[in-house]
Amino acid sequence: MSFSKVLLIVCFCALTSACSLFGPEAEKPDIPENTLYLQSIDALKDGNYPLAVEKLELLEARYPFGQFSQQAQLELIYAYYKNDEPDAAIVSADRFVRLNPAHENVDYAYYLKGLAAFEQTSGWLEKYLPIDENQRDPGAALESFDAFAVLVGRYPDSQYAVDANKRMLFLKNRLATHEVQVAQYYMERGAYIAAANRGRYVVENYQETLATPRALELMYQAYTQLKLDDLAADSKSVLAKNFPNYSIRTYESSVENLLSTVTFGLLGGSSGQPPAWTPDIKSNTANDAETKNAQDDDSQERSWLNRISFGLFN
Repeated sequence: MSFSKVLLIVCFCALTSACSLFGPEAEKPDIPENTLYLQSIDALKDGNYPLAVEKLELLEARYPFGQFSQQAQLELIYAYYKNDEPDAAIVSADRFVRLNPAHENVDYAYYLKGLAAFEQTSGWLEKYLPIDENQRDPGAALESFDAFAVLVGRYPDSQYAVDANKRMLFLKNRLATHEVQVAQYYMERGAYIAAANRGRYVVENYQETLATPRALELMYQAYTQLKLDDLAADSKSVLAKNFPNYSIRTYESSVENLLSTVTFGLLGGSSGQPPAWTPDIKSNTANDAETKNAQDDDSQERSWLNRISFGLFN
């Protein structure tokens, strides 16, 4: 093969490679910044949030210091939020605040961050199943509350402050209820110090919430179990003074409940009711004796096999 043919083949391969590497870019020149921004706005107006995210991300990548860069960052936070991407919205909001702390619309970034975290406080499963949202991990609720708190604290005249305050009130009650449920969990397991600390945390940090009287009651019950009579009396006094119509319920030791559970009611408490709950039943006194006798007869007739099989076998 002659040298000229070899040289021709090498040149052909080089040209082919160059076309494959740079051809698409040459065929698709950069979209002007103004055009790309308007396309993203049109997508937002049409509710096409995936397309809006795509256009805004492209705008940021190609024109990071353009005339629409800051506005595009704000629009991208909103697009992420509406596109059900709360994590991306939160990260983008934090980035905007960090890069533009003195921006005239920085309050909007805090508001969107709070909204995105607020949406994470309840998942899709809660929409279809009767799940208590107060038992969820409070991390998202705390993040949302903190974002709204910064917004209200730094920008009290913001147009978003009113809605942020309403959401903070809701979140405050949810967080307080979660703490009370954790305190009750500790009470049921005999961790009275932890229960008292959780109750005190609610009283100190979530005052004027619906969970406050229950928190004081748990403090009273926990201190009573710990034989800390002075602290128990103080908790009871504060509860009576601030919530005079609240009736303090008696507490049944978790040890008795556990013993009753593992022995199928043969030992320990036999009421079957959860601790710290004494129902107010107004029965017909004329039938009380008859009902009690019938229950006694029924319990005597039930065999040990009937008990452990929950009535499946006699």
